[in-house]
Amino acid sequence: MSLMSKLLIAMIVATATLNANISEAELVKYFKRFVVKNPSVKVNGVEILDMRAIEGHPGWEAYLTNMKLNFNGQDASVPQTVFVKDDLATSMLVDIKTGKDFTNELKPKVPASMYDDAHLLFGNKDAQHKLLIFSDPQCPFCMEVVPEMMKVAKEHPDKVAVYYYHMPLLQIHPVSGILTRVMYAAQEQGKNDVVLKLYSLKINPDETNVDKVLEAVKSYSGFVVTKEEIEQQKVKDALRADEKAATKMMVTGTPTVYVDGEWDKQRDKYKSLVPAAK
Repeated sequence: MSLMSKLLIAMIVATATLNANISEAELVKYFKRFVVKNPSVKVNGVEILDMRAIEGHPGWEAYLTNMKLNFNGQDASVPQTVFVKDDLATSMLVDIKTGKDFTNELKPKVPASMYDDAHLLFGNKDAQHKLLIFSDPQCPFCMEVVPEMMKVAKEHPDKVAVYYYHMPLLQIHPVSGILTRVMYAAQEQGKNDVVLKLYSLKINPDETNVDKVLEAVKSYSGFVVTKEEIEQQKVKDALRADEKAATKMMVTGTPTVYVDGEWDKQRDKYKSLVPAAK
């Protein structure tokens, strides 16, 4: 079981009184008293990522945060949303008429710093619209939609730009750990088409033999990269930075897509940006 799973199991959510316009210190106190119930889990701090008004429910605000926790000596950041109105706070807010759980409806806005040249995959940085994607090339849902987004940006570079963040789901398909390092190496060489190509690579998702994966990549895409190149420290650091970015954006699965800074839960807004994409 992963550290994240253990931490989530260790938590229960409650409603408590708390003043609106919460400070970081008040949030830490709230998490310690009402959210984290396992005495082995220490709450060391909190990062407030964004604050949003709840549409259609005047007075309610959502604080999107990352709890800074320590569990058995290991540090971790765990996303947590707190809803506040007047002197009330809760970690779950549901519209009983519609059944909408607002915990599943909100993510932070994308900060401008995440639209950097290192993550620009297709399109121009001055494009009218920006798509930011967290993805895994072996994720079946990613395979369905992410290549189409890339193609739209590639064909309409002044209209759409795609910024790409690697998020390999190693517990589901371990081979992604190698493939994402290969994709990063391709980006470093300006061969961004290789990233798109690898979304259709057929390979055993449990394959962890680096030599076999590199040979499969070469045979399918023509891209040649060595084991030494993909195991460089700068590659590991870049992928670790993408992982931290996912945590900061409260990303928990793939593909997670943002259009012009806002989370696109249905992953289909890109179709309206370019008529030909419909």
